[in-house]
Amino acid sequence: MNTYTNCLPAWSVGPDCYKEVWNVVRRYGRTAAVVGGKTALEKGYGKLKAALEGTELTLSEPVWYGGNSTYENGDMVASLEAVKNADMLFAMGGGRAVDTCKYVAEKLDKPLFTFPTIASNCAPVTAIGVFYNPDDTFNNYFYPSRCPLHTFLDTQIVAEAPEKLLWAGIGDALSKECEVELCTRGRELPHTPLMGRTMAACCTDPLVKYGKEALEECRQNKAGDALQQVALCIVVSTGLVSNFTTTADDYYYNSSLAHCVYYGATLVPASGRNHLHGEIVSFGVLTLLTYDKNFARRDEILAFNASVGLPVTLDQIQLTEADLQTVADKASTVLEWTCSLQTFTKKAFVQAMLDASAAGKAYLEAHK
Repeated sequence: MNTYTNCLPAWSVGPDCYKEVWNVVRRYGRTAAVVGGKTALEKGYGKLKAALEGTELTLSEPVWYGGNSTYENGDMVASLEAVKNADMLFAMGGGRAVDTCKYVAEKLDKPLFTFPTIASNCAPVTAIGVFYNPDDTFNNYFYPSRCPLHTFLDTQIVAEAPEKLLWAGIGDALSKECEVELCTRGRELPHTPLMGRTMAACCTDPLVKYGKEALEECRQNKAGDALQQVALCIVVSTGLVSNFTTTADDYYYNSSLAHCVYYGATLVPASGRNHLHGEIVSFGVLTLLTYDKNFARRDEILAFNASVGLPVTLDQIQLTEADLQTVADKASTVLEWTCSLQTFTKKAFVQAMLDASAAGKAYLEAHK
């Protein structure tokens, strides 16, 4: 019988959620270092400062996180007096800024609060960070002792961010349900990952139901209900699932073949450099469902992808048939390849990519 601790995040959401900050953080001190990306700080710092007028909380001047989630940048941020002397850490921006702050908060033993300015990933609520080398190659996963304490998801800031980031976030989040289901299939799950698998089942339908409308609201810079539902799904729902299905040592049921397509595509410069993570993963979802012979669900997601411009064919992510062996060779080396009880083969993986693309071409031809 194992003894373990599992910490869950809390969140506030809406166009005025920064007004809740003081009430949430006041028990943790009176000073906060605000660290993030340059654009994020331009968009969010002033609004946060205005929301805190009349409270006892003092913010540092904006601190740039360094531009990438590397341990070198984390050490740089942790060495700054404004950060070392603060009672708490506010991470503002996208996934790499937030992940850098997870490392800083862990190193300095400070409470961490997150302020996502885009809805493209679940980093603001997860107890895992993706770290890179200074040359931007993947380094490793960093596992802090707990997830951020509270996330403040300002939907007006999200609505004013580039639409393509929300679009890619939808593509990435579409993978959560099918990947977790595949990883956990046939396993006798204990309490925590069992909750994760159950929660994963609620991640796809809101994206399909509200996704197209949410993108339209984003184009109009409108913090509407559809955008809020989709942002919550991308940031909170998938993040909670990640926390329930991932540990540093015991299990990793958080992703599978859809992300294998992405990791493989990064070795093909035309694809990896020109297409967003979630964009490629969304085609990976079609590949996974094809490999798994879940054609009904694949065709449902395929139709949705086509309706919002997410890829349904290999050529839309600049992959050719000649590239697929490279994709498969890389895919077979990553953790996600081994997370399922099912044994995958590179030959079947390549065929699944080809078959998914053929289904996409047929759909596009039929719906000209």
